[in-house]
Amino acid sequence: MINLPLAELAQRLKGELYYDSTMRTLYATDASAYREMPQAVAIPKDIDDLKTLIAFARENRTSLIPRTAGTSLAGQVVGNGIVVDVSRTFTKILEINAEEHWVRVQPGVIRDELNMALKPYGLYFGPETSTANRAMIGGMVGNNSCGSNSVVYGSTREHLLEVKALLADGSEVTFGSTPTPALPLLGEGGSSGFAIPTDRKSDLESEIYRKTFEILSNPENQAEIRKNFPKKSIERRNTGYALDMLLDCQPFTEEGPEFNMCRLIAGSEGTLCFLTEIKLNIIPPPPKAQGLVCAHFNTVDEALRSTITALKYKPQAVELIDNYILECAAENPEQSKNAFFVQRKADGSFPIILVVDVSQNTKEEVEKVAAELIKDFKSEGIGFHYPLLHADDTKKIWTLRKAGLGLLANLPGDEKAVAVIEDTAVDVYDQPAYIRDFNEILHKNGMSAVHYAHAGSGEIHLRPIINLKTKEGHAQFRMIAEEIATLVKKYDGSLSGEHGDGRLRGEFIPQMVGAKNYELFKEIKRTWDPYTIFNPGKIVDTAPMDTFLRYEADQQTPEFKTYFRYPDQNVLQHAEQCNGSGDCRKTQLSGGTMCPSFMATRNEKDTTRARANVLREFLTRSDKANRFDHKEVKEVYDLCLACKGCKGECPSNVDVAKLKMEFLQQYYDSNGVPMRSWLVGNFSKMTGIASYVPWAYNLIFKNAPLRRIANQVVGFHPDRTMPLLHGTTLKSWFKKHTTEPKNVRSADAASLKNRIYLFCDEFTNYNDVEIGKKAILLLEKLGYEVIIPDHAPSARPQLSKGLLKDAKKIAEQNVQMLKDLITDQTPLVGIEPSAILTFRDEYPDLVSEELMEAAQQLAKNALQFDEFIAREMDAKRITSAQFTTVAKKIKLHGHCQQKAIASMVPTKKMLSLPKNYEVTLIPSGCCGMAGSFGYEKEHYDLSMKIGELVLFPTVRNQPEEVLIAAPGTSCRHQIHDGTGKTALHPVEILWEALA
Repeated sequence: MINLPLAELAQRLKGELYYDSTMRTLYATDASAYREMPQAVAIPKDIDDLKTLIAFARENRTSLIPRTAGTSLAGQVVGNGIVVDVSRTFTKILEINAEEHWVRVQPGVIRDELNMALKPYGLYFGPETSTANRAMIGGMVGNNSCGSNSVVYGSTREHLLEVKALLADGSEVTFGSTPTPALPLLGEGGSSGFAIPTDRKSDLESEIYRKTFEILSNPENQAEIRKNFPKKSIERRNTGYALDMLLDCQPFTEEGPEFNMCRLIAGSEGTLCFLTEIKLNIIPPPPKAQGLVCAHFNTVDEALRSTITALKYKPQAVELIDNYILECAAENPEQSKNAFFVQRKADGSFPIILVVDVSQNTKEEVEKVAAELIKDFKSEGIGFHYPLLHADDTKKIWTLRKAGLGLLANLPGDEKAVAVIEDTAVDVYDQPAYIRDFNEILHKNGMSAVHYAHAGSGEIHLRPIINLKTKEGHAQFRMIAEEIATLVKKYDGSLSGEHGDGRLRGEFIPQMVGAKNYELFKEIKRTWDPYTIFNPGKIVDTAPMDTFLRYEADQQTPEFKTYFRYPDQNVLQHAEQCNGSGDCRKTQLSGGTMCPSFMATRNEKDTTRARANVLREFLTRSDKANRFDHKEVKEVYDLCLACKGCKGECPSNVDVAKLKMEFLQQYYDSNGVPMRSWLVGNFSKMTGIASYVPWAYNLIFKNAPLRRIANQVVGFHPDRTMPLLHGTTLKSWFKKHTTEPKNVRSADAASLKNRIYLFCDEFTNYNDVEIGKKAILLLEKLGYEVIIPDHAPSARPQLSKGLLKDAKKIAEQNVQMLKDLITDQTPLVGIEPSAILTFRDEYPDLVSEELMEAAQQLAKNALQFDEFIAREMDAKRITSAQFTTVAKKIKLHGHCQQKAIASMVPTKKMLSLPKNYEVTLIPSGCCGMAGSFGYEKEHYDLSMKIGELVLFPTVRNQPEEVLIAAPGTSCRHQIHDGTGKTALHPVEILWEALA
């Protein structure tokens, strides 16, 4: 059914409007526990579009929900109105004034990217949320975000100078500092005792000032605000509207700062107006010499008591990381590397860690402060291990700490660490007693919680572990919220420190600040938003906090028969590990691989989060016998490159590539396999046939007109070149090679160091034969016996197209053929990362139960070529003396799956064997090819756009003498098509470097 008003609105907008079920589903959740389907999703192009949306909302009695990154934890951007996503179009840094230390930005500017732009000026925007590499300034203003360094920089409110906004009547306004002389006493008839500034452009703006001044001038209101708001000693107080902050201004507080309505707007969660520009104060950057004391404690209480000691040294931050997070980190490929500094307790369990940032201007100063702090800890008898980390190691710790939210989703099963009372803040001196009381409440109710984050600011993020799929879980959700609200009030704390009230905490605001102050909040809302169009149901007039939850009480989830195993969970639970934290929304400027399609399009639909959400939605709510059989899911997964970036970088360990493979096979079961997918999946068979007449194949694909026709026939883009066939296969060459005399092929048999088995993958066997030959000759030259055992292809093509039935047969065949042959002494070594890594990544979860143990054992000894060389280097069996001393520079692009499943460190180590070779990693993510993805006609443009983000420009800018290295066959092909330059496999470079 066509929604006529929305259809008409879509015609009036220059931007985009979506009201289909797919897009509405993707915007029905954020990082909170809530879910509600919006009416529509708007992507406005400019301010005129925003005015059109405001007018439409007024005329049609609907609402607008401002949204940037969508990482809110209290349901701020979940609602039944029109979600207005400005994250793609309002992204400009408008002006940097270095002399006056301010910057003007649109609300969609990412916090970390703002600081990248400010760096050349020697300036910095202070507040740093854990989501800083995707959090946007508009959202930070809306929630009044703080971050780990708030002991120094405070909250966003302290840095907000001025905003431009649209009011509910559509008028454009500017709110900023208003000097006292502009607020003279009113003459006869003035009700507030103060005049309204006379330059206001709209009646609504004038009424906002009049009503605000009336409220704040009333002595009874002043007394009520000062009596019932949280303690002023609590820097992080974000409960309700910040009337206490306005009351601290002139003229209500004579010695206070100039009156500025921005104090109220910060933390108002988009409920008062729609921001279009934001002016921020900027400051000098943090001290250059980074230093973190990572003190280890036995209990949370001990760590919190030590916080008081740490604060004496005026640290940049004091952050808590508890044992739950460290346990989850140990299971995450990326974060386990960042937890390198952790020393377990005597009983083998994980400690509680307090990270104290003692950064100074010099390393010597850092070490001096750290030594004094550690001495104090020891003299007080607290803690047992106090490592001091410097420079690049500090980045690893902060990455681990920031990943805390995502890591908590890794708890197996349906019990999760739930955001319900995670944002409470108390005076830091009250904190140990408060947490003791908190844990007594949990213990009384048979519950436990995760503790992490901002110990130095009196705000520990506390997450009780609850199963929200049960009635008991729903009851616990409400019970714990009610009991902790009472506890927070006991300490005159704030129920929200930085995450906002939203729809989660709004219900408790009357209890926190008193009924009278709550009525003042409602007056503020009515005055600013008389038509109730700006994000209603947040802060005031909220629905009960246990309604519209993502999971229904006692919801029934069927058993799923899947092709992959999902250890300790099912496929739905794996999708549910995504908690919406939005790590997949970072851009190429922040580095990493996840998520290449989003980096190129900046569409929420193309995030890892969207793919997990849409699958969760249909597996939970579908009425079909095959719950995977939905075109909506297929549509959202279409631009997933299956690069595996999410497996390595998502702190929640959501492997969307695996989910895509599973979905495709399940979808094919109901709809059949498309011809192109069948052709790609059967690459080995098709290429094997063509290899009998390679000259004929190459004749077609070397000839541009013929290639374009052939490409179009199979659904590939006509501009994409195709990999050519070698005149022989590697297996044929090797068979002939092994009949040659030993002394021609290698060192004397007596001098052989070891035997290795080479996995001859389908790409190397047919296309990259020269690379395979050089790999074999190199190994033999280094004294190794090389054997190509009998084996099947890798199944990588089948896996990439979701042909899991076929892939399983191949995987089982390989495991059967190799399980008794491969050991740690005789490893299986592969040249193409995507092929050899199937043994470590997909095979163990794909083969039948009876072969699982054998597959797991085989996985341990399936090595990439560079991993094998690096291992032999460590054993001193390969040395630099065997290679040239000529100097060369190498730029190395990493294969996505290698970065996710293994590491680029062995590749760099191998290429550095020649002592004068200088190897630098290109800070690129996915190249954009991703197997057949970049060949396909509908994906070609996106593929090239991804390449242009980092990889192509970097390669083009290299002098001719610099070598470009790329282990992946698809990566090398993409570099050739995108830049015209030839990238070499590291094997080729090392072969040429032999002395």
